[in-house]
Amino acid sequence: MKKVLCFGDSNTYGYIPQTGQRYSKDERWCGILQSLLGNNWEIIEQGCNNRTAIKENPMGKIYTGYKILPEYLSNDLSWIILSIGINDLQTQYNTKLEDLYEGIKILIDMAKIKCPNTKILLLAPPRLNDGILKGYFSTLYDQSAIEKSAKLPPIYKKIALETGCEFINLDEIIKTSQKDGLHLESISHKIIADTIFNVIN
Repeated sequence: MKKVLCFGDSNTYGYIPQTGQRYSKDERWCGILQSLLGNNWEIIEQGCNNRTAIKENPMGKIYTGYKILPEYLSNDLSWIILSIGINDLQTQYNTKLEDLYEGIKILIDMAKIKCPNTKILLLAPPRLNDGILKGYFSTLYDQSAIEKSAKLPPIYKKIALETGCEFINLDEIIKTSQKDGLHLESISHKIIADTIFNVIN
């Protein structure tokens, strides 16, 4: 049995932009990936709404990536998929891009130390769009967050090259929903699952 840890934020969890509810297992990318890979694989879903990668989240440990990730790491994992970092761009954290660069590398180092034989796939998040300035999350993000989000893919690609990880730039294959500027429509979840399947299978 091959095991895949999917560690991320609300877009790994499956947050629905229209309702704030969660996509069903056959609609969110982790669940679709499980169906594509079949019974010889186990997908371990560890997405969490509002989870940061490196910033101390006031909501607690489970919402703070670098603190909770070690609890999900084990030597029997075949793959670790990291899809995190967009929540660090919230205005309350005032995150510099160089800090996020170093922080994502720290997460990867954690994984490599505890799971030396496990392959790692790093996903660069799709950029925020202007819908975020008008919707439910407008108090959390501003125009500078949108601009920073557009600069993340080359940073994540650089990290992947430096650390020997596989890499997918989600911003090249999907877009965030116009509804809230942050989350994904169901068709995007299907595209993500199909793309990951072709990398790890």
